[in-house]
Amino acid sequence: MSPNTSGPQSASATPPRQLLELRTSPPRERADAARNRAAILDAAAALFREHGVAAVSMDAVAAAAGVGKGTLFRRFGDKAGLAVALLDQQERALQEAILFGPAPLGPGRAGAASSPRDRLRAFVAAYLDHLLAHLDLVRMSETASPGARYRVGSYRFWHQHVALLLAGRPDPAADAHTLLAPLAAEHVHAVRDELGDERLRIAVLALADALTG
Repeated sequence: MSPNTSGPQSASATPPRQLLELRTSPPRERADAARNRAAILDAAAALFREHGVAAVSMDAVAAAAGVGKGTLFRRFGDKAGLAVALLDQQERALQEAILFGPAPLGPGRAGAASSPRDRLRAFVAAYLDHLLAHLDLVRMSETASPGARYRVGSYRFWHQHVALLLAGRPDPAADAHTLLAPLAAEHVHAVRDELGDERLRIAVLALADALTG
């Protein structure tokens, strides 16, 4: 996660190589395996919506998907692995918007890119929307084991993007971790009832502004 020293590439209209290499890719698998995967993820998503993530067992997911428990555990390992797989599609969409989408979240057209400050604010707003919409799943994926949040590929992507936007600071890699810390699902879950979504948003945007001020 070393910082890039050639300037804020994430604010340019050309997607940085570092982000292209880190973006989430769909799995490559046989057609029958892909069908099983889709059936499992559809069943899990429906059960999680109806009953909540904590109340749904892996046995229930296997039964609803029409697959054996062994198949489910071999493919996803545990419920945290299932959560990560369910999040992949949403995270890929956000990553593609950052890499190729319109400004300010994405690079926009060549010669019309937004400033790093505007792109950072757009990222914070978009990531919070994603996090709040899938908070239980993100929380499970990030807390499955000590340090799990920092090992998943999506965190490395978010961190690199933020570090590139903060490339003019003395230590953009450290500052990127600082900005992402209050976006941890466990933190947001713990303070959401006290602060409410709007105060959370204002606080993290204020931190982003301070880092780009």
